[in-house]
Formats: sequence, structure tokens, C-alpha cells
Amino acid sequence: MITISKEDYLKAVAEAEAEGQAVIPATLAHWLSVTRPAVTFALKRLTKDGLVSVKQDGHIRLTSQGREIAERTIVRHHLIERMLAEIFGMAWYEVHDEAERLEHAVSPAFEKKLAEQLGHKDTCPHGNGLALRSPAERRKRGMCLLTEATSGKEYKVASVYERDRKLLEFFDQEGIRPGVRIGVDARNYDGTVSLSIDKRHIIRLGIPAAERIWVTKL
Repeated sequence: MITISKEDYLKAVAEAEAEGQAVIPATLAHWLSVTRPAVTFALKRLTKDGLVSVKQDGHIRLTSQGREIAERTIVRHHLIERMLAEIFGMAWYEVHDEAERLEHAVSPAFEKKLAEQLGHKDTCPHGNGLALRSPAERRKRGMCLLTEATSGKEYKVASVYERDRKLLEFFDQEGIRPGVRIGVDARNYDGTVSLSIDKRHIIRLGIPAAERIWVTKL
């Protein structure tokens, strides 16, 4: 039986991989805000069920069955985010947390209806794709982190990290969201980056925030 907890763990492994993180028990404890003993217990169940494998160095890998379940959960999450934003008009920075709560309650029939109603779209309100891509894959597609962007060049925001509500609210207040044009004006001595948003609003952004934004060159 696939429980809510199992879906959460499998999705977390897939998403952490896509963020370029080494997926070890400590990663999942931080990602899911649970204790290390809870992760150890969950991994034993997931391994027994043939959904993950834990390597000798502690790295966690999804099996083909585990990845299939993770991807199904991610699709439901994606559809619910779009439903909340496109049908109910919920702010883009609010929909992730709500979708986390609702994604496990969606039946296959309702999921099908949602897909029909919303139509096909590869990205969620945060710009993240249905197919989770590693940092290397994103760079092959012409993306780079804002921390890697060249001074004096213009970029478009491709996607932002969606698991931090306060960060998303900050981005929204500053006018940073997917599709927005950003000019990288200067890299400052204190490590911040001076940006012009849509050629008018100028801000200084610190590294912790800038490395949560993927951009494409205009």
C-alpha cells in the first residue's frame, strides 16, 4: 500500500536530486522536517517495499517503481498548483504549500478532469517543469543560476525554488517571478548582486536568494 508518508519521501528524493543535492538521510530529515530516526525507519520500509535502495556510502536512490510513484505525485502537485492559481486566483507564492496538503487527496478521476480542464503546460506557477531536471540538465538547456549570470547582461527568470514560502513572498514583493526580465547591473564587494527588474526597479540581492533563481539569457 502506498501511504501519504511514502509518497512524501519518494517525492522528496526526486526533488532533492533535481536540486543537485546529495540525497542522504540527513537531506531527507531537513527536507521533510522530520527526525533522523524517523528517516531511518521510513527508509527500511521503502527498501523492503522495493521503492528505494540505500548505497554503502549512504546515498539514497529511487528504484524504477519508486520513481514512477514520485513522478505521479509530482504531476498531481503540478496540476493542483495550476488549479489554485489559474482557476481560484491564488497568489503564485501561496500555491505550493496548499498543493502539498491536497496532492494526496486527488483521485485518478479528478486528476484526469483537472488535466482536461487546465490543458497541457510543462511548467508550474514557479516555472519548474513537470520533468524534474538536474542542474547539469538545466545548464544544457541554456539556463544558469543568477549567481552565475554575467554583469551587464539581461536575463529572463526561468524558475525559482518553491519550497520556501518566505523567500517566495520576498521575491514577489521585489517583482521577481518567472517570466520577468532582469538586468544584472553589477556584482558588489559584499557579495550582493545589483539587479534592475523590468528595467526600472533596482535592488541588491544576496547570494542565498540569488542561488535560488534560474535564469535564461535574453
